[in-house]
Amino acid sequence: MAEPAAPQASAATLLRRPKLWLIPTILTGLLALLLSLLYMGGIVNPDQDLRDLPIALVNDDTGKPPAGQKENLGSQVTAAIAADTAGGKAEWRTLTRAQAQDQLDSGKVYGALVVPAGFTDSVTALTTAGATQRPTITVLTNPGKGSLGSSLASRITTQAAHQASRSIGEQLTAATGTRANSTVKLLLADPANVVTRVGHPIGTRSGLGLTAFYYALLIVLAGFMGGNVISNGVDTALGYADNEIGPWHTRRPTVPIDRTRTLLLKMAMTAGITLISASLVLLACVAILDMDASHLPLLWIYSYCATLAVGLGVQAINAAFGGVGQLVSMFVFIVLGLPSSGATVPLQAVPDFYRFLSHFEPMRQLSDGVRAILFFDARGDAGLTRSWIMIAIGTALALLFGFAMTAYYDRKGHKRLTPQPA
Repeated sequence: MAEPAAPQASAATLLRRPKLWLIPTILTGLLALLLSLLYMGGIVNPDQDLRDLPIALVNDDTGKPPAGQKENLGSQVTAAIAADTAGGKAEWRTLTRAQAQDQLDSGKVYGALVVPAGFTDSVTALTTAGATQRPTITVLTNPGKGSLGSSLASRITTQAAHQASRSIGEQLTAATGTRANSTVKLLLADPANVVTRVGHPIGTRSGLGLTAFYYALLIVLAGFMGGNVISNGVDTALGYADNEIGPWHTRRPTVPIDRTRTLLLKMAMTAGITLISASLVLLACVAILDMDASHLPLLWIYSYCATLAVGLGVQAINAAFGGVGQLVSMFVFIVLGLPSSGATVPLQAVPDFYRFLSHFEPMRQLSDGVRAILFFDARGDAGLTRSWIMIAIGTALALLFGFAMTAYYDRKGHKRLTPQPA
């Protein structure tokens, strides 16, 4: 005779149990609080946090110093700007024109200010009665460093140029005294015309410099989600996790296998499946969406290696932390990585905490490499060399940490589940 089925608990009864609410409430609240603080804390006031933004300062002026002065006006302008660091917001780098262009092309500076040849002669000519045209100081932008970073550099540089121009105008006005007519006085009030040009152009289909960030984010998400899908799929196939789709529930017979061999299986599958996911990311972005990109073979190899490094890291964390591993890896690769990547907001414009994270957080390392390939001709000194090194270090750490933890658990006899008969 069949035993009567046990009575089912009602939802109303279970809702009155405080313990049922405790853990989900605490974890959900902490996640909401941490996500808010971490994400908004990195971007809420970039002007206040901005300091030491690298900007090139070029003096091409070869004119003779005005009467009674030791330096020409170009030297005076650049010296005054270099001495005034804009409240610590700018790191002015006094360079030649060729050096400045090289640093623009390698992404080492966010912009440049160029005082042209003949600047002194053009300015002093304004003191004559026939003067009608102001000389030009050029501000160069670097959109490959991202729209916000380039905009910040452009604003700082333009303000510095106008301030220096007005300062020179005051000197010249005082020197000419009452000899200057009203037109000359008007020109001398702000003698230099400041124009803005692109110092290192990028393609029109580059998202104003943001495609590097979003491509790096796709790589990280592909590795993160792929690693978790593979981990759950292997656990389900080996009988260590339930498979529930809609109303259907299955549980496969448990395959006897220790933790170390399970991790080896997951990592090997990650290496194989990542070939497909990395290829599809590249295919979707470049072939379908027509994203501006060059060095495609290198971009594909880089995408695969970067995605694999993230996937192996996810497998190692899941093996070490078990059920909460997905949450831990989400914080490591995404939550802490996004605000410290420096890809949307320059690292010079975020609080110190995020600058500290940027030294080792994967998102920063990967976005630097993608930016170098997409915008800076795949130059090693544009961040690509460091990115390759960090990918290798990350992969080695994932392997060492993952297998060290599983070997420890196996030695201690910590079995995942009691095997179920077929």
